[in-house]
Amino acid sequence: MVLKIEEIKVIDKEIDELSELLKLVVDDGASIGFLPPMKLNKAINYWRTVLKPDVILFVARINNQLAGSVQLHLDTKENGRHRAEIGKLMTDPQFRRNGIGRSLMQKAEDRAKLENRSLIVLDTREGDPSNNLYQSLNYIEAGKIPYYAKSENGEFHTTVFYYKKI
Repeated sequence: MVLKIEEIKVIDKEIDELSELLKLVVDDGASIGFLPPMKLNKAINYWRTVLKPDVILFVARINNQLAGSVQLHLDTKENGRHRAEIGKLMTDPQFRRNGIGRSLMQKAEDRAKLENRSLIVLDTREGDPSNNLYQSLNYIEAGKIPYYAKSENGEFHTTVFYYKKI
């Protein structure tokens, strides 16, 4: 198994694979802003809007197959140029538990340092396995907000906010 992490600067070549990945993880229950069942055209429309000067997109490939992605959002406010936010960390379910999420997070942290960022923030649904990953990477829980996200069945979920000084 050969894992390769790369930055994507132009979405056109990758849009189909990224859209399939987004649909797959949302339909598998990931809480990343969308509800299942996800329509492929909604995923395509989402990816068309992602790349901006303040958003850095990384993808993970295993043996040249898309296995995951993560976004690093650079804060552009005058009083926030020291921080960045992790967005939509995704791993294809068939590749989970292989260090892909950890590798993507490390790549995002390394890039944040290159961008002179000293603080990273993120949030995730309480109880999701991602909490274990973030805690193992030394992210510190800053707090929780109940009723933050709503699932497809109308149930409300608590979101946990994390931060890490880098």
